[in-house]
Amino acid sequence: MNGILYLEDGTVYVGKGFGHVGTSVGELVFNTAMTGYQEILTDPSYAGQIITMTYPLIGNYGVNKVEKESNEIYARGLIVKNVSDTPSNYKSEGILDNLLKEMKIVGIQGVDTRSITKKIRSLGSVKCVITNEELSVGELESLIKETDLREDWMKEVSTNEIIHVDGNGPKVAVMDFGAKGNIINLLQARSCNITVFPYGTSYEDIMSINPDGVLLSNGPGNPKVAEEAISVVKKVIKKVPTFGICLGHQLLALAVGGNTYKMKYGHRGGNHGVYDIEKDKSFITSQNHGYSVDAESIKDTGMIITHINLNDNTVEGMRHKELPVFSVQFHPEGSPGPTDTNYLLDSFVDMIKEGK
Repeated sequence: MNGILYLEDGTVYVGKGFGHVGTSVGELVFNTAMTGYQEILTDPSYAGQIITMTYPLIGNYGVNKVEKESNEIYARGLIVKNVSDTPSNYKSEGILDNLLKEMKIVGIQGVDTRSITKKIRSLGSVKCVITNEELSVGELESLIKETDLREDWMKEVSTNEIIHVDGNGPKVAVMDFGAKGNIINLLQARSCNITVFPYGTSYEDIMSINPDGVLLSNGPGNPKVAEEAISVVKKVIKKVPTFGICLGHQLLALAVGGNTYKMKYGHRGGNHGVYDIEKDKSFITSQNHGYSVDAESIKDTGMIITHINLNDNTVEGMRHKELPVFSVQFHPEGSPGPTDTNYLLDSFVDMIKEGK
């Protein structure tokens, strides 16, 4: 079957369809990671987006039940140069094509992903429609004009109920905006007693468990639309040690009176260099975000910038001058990798222990 990618500027790419037969509209983004396609697809932070993988061969080590960040795929589509139907890996339990069919995700292959990536870098993250159905370009043009992109995906990808994970260590409340599974795994590995709260949980309900610390998770969408969460974070940071990751980092900036902005095409991949100012050391990080914290806006909020991106000098981390509060824009849980910044989970647990 044919596969077509239609961009809102009228650009058309024609390839071959795979995965679920269907049509989806979303925000077109690219990811530079060479591995981790299953973790990327199952990361709730990609909700509403159509992902272009820049590495030319995807699916070569298969898929399995272990290497996933959630039980769903919230992305709207996948674009690759070539997809492998003959994976080779001892963990492989199936092929990527079947996973997309099972999860009803549209895919296309055989297109010039380098050209698509250059187009995104030129135009910025753009609205697009992906299809492997028999639709004309005119029909795709109408569809893209009729569809508005959502900004509040965190409300959909968050857990629907409170989840408890036993541990004999610090009691950590996780505010779930689309938390990756490996964040919970790494907290569990540090013996934390974890309670995951759905989006919209009140400050009073979170504090009812008397948490020793609060983690603000990653997630999709525009942080400014998460007004309920921002109001809760304002109260939380005055009471207990708090650590924010990705969207959690952005919400923390807004809660202290800072500002965020939409980036031209964001950071998505497993090879982003970040400089830790206080350690005077650079790290390679996993990233997935389309918004950033405005450095000027947090100057008089009590926050100090602790990490910067080595490619564009954007804010990658901050901490409060007086309160036990800090955050990073990148993913220290880094599944499948890199794991250079796992130390930040240790820093969070140590901060909790010092607070107690």
